[in-house]
Amino acid sequence: MGERGLANCWNCNGRPSLRGKAEVVMFCREKPTRLHLVRHGEVDEAYHEVFGGQIDMELSPNGHEQAKCLAKFLGRRHFDRVYRSPMVRVRQTAEPLLDALGREAEVIDDLREVDFGVWTGYKWDEIQENFNADAEDWLLHLENNDIAEAESMDGYRSRIQCSLDRMMNEGAEQDLLVLCHGGVIRMLLSLLLDESFSKMDRYEVDFASLTVIEHRTSRVEIKLHNFAPWLWLRENGGA
Repeated sequence: MGERGLANCWNCNGRPSLRGKAEVVMFCREKPTRLHLVRHGEVDEAYHEVFGGQIDMELSPNGHEQAKCLAKFLGRRHFDRVYRSPMVRVRQTAEPLLDALGREAEVIDDLREVDFGVWTGYKWDEIQENFNADAEDWLLHLENNDIAEAESMDGYRSRIQCSLDRMMNEGAEQDLLVLCHGGVIRMLLSLLLDESFSKMDRYEVDFASLTVIEHRTSRVEIKLHNFAPWLWLRENGGA
């Protein structure tokens, strides 16, 4: 082939690829930053259906089993960076997985759960009687700053945004594992999808579940949502 017939192509490594007869420029799709968001396992029975928030509770025996299933499911996967909340229930969820991965997590204090103010410690079915509010609308009540002594929505959004910015800057175009809380995952979704926090009520976030987000400059995709490895393994005889 003569010099004039060489195509002006570039491969993903930025090197010229000499093939074809037409002048073609190949553009590679931007590599995403992939966030693997994991909620902690089931908490101690005393806190079932309770607005626990920043109460530093432990996992239930079932929660520890869920954490082991999570480790079995994700333990052979490569993660460039691992982050977690400082709270006990997240630390206990993370331990089997970190052992399987052979690494430690970076603790980000601002990944702790939201403070529910005066609702803290009350069961869901006690909210209406004690505060004349529907517990099912807890995201909306937080967003509207309706809950006395609760963390302000601006403050909550700001600290989760700071955590997200740090992780995205440190782990750009990498695979990140983030172990945290249901409320934090919903706020991360709110920020990434650029939607209001209250609209995140359409996203279930089960105990020890996995949600995967791919972030590119001009596009955010939910690749997997609320997948519970412990449930999948149990139903498929792998637990």
